[in-house]
Amino acid sequence: MKELTYKEAFSELHKIVQDIENENIDIDILSEKIKRASKLMAICQAKLSSTEKEVHELLQHLEEKTHKNS
Repeated sequence: MKELTYKEAFSELHKIVQDIENENIDIDILSEKIKRASKLMAICQAKLSSTEKEVHELLQHLEEKTHKNS
């Protein structure tokens, strides 16, 4: 199974939330949708955390480089 992108995971999560809010989900599959939503939230959180770490490392590297050249 291919790894979802952030956009794909967020889009699917958004659809599940809309279905729940609009009561478009049969009660028999609600539990499965909630489990799926939980997995999608974990994917989004992991991707956000990873990106935040990368940005922080890049900024730190740029700051060190700037101080070296000063």
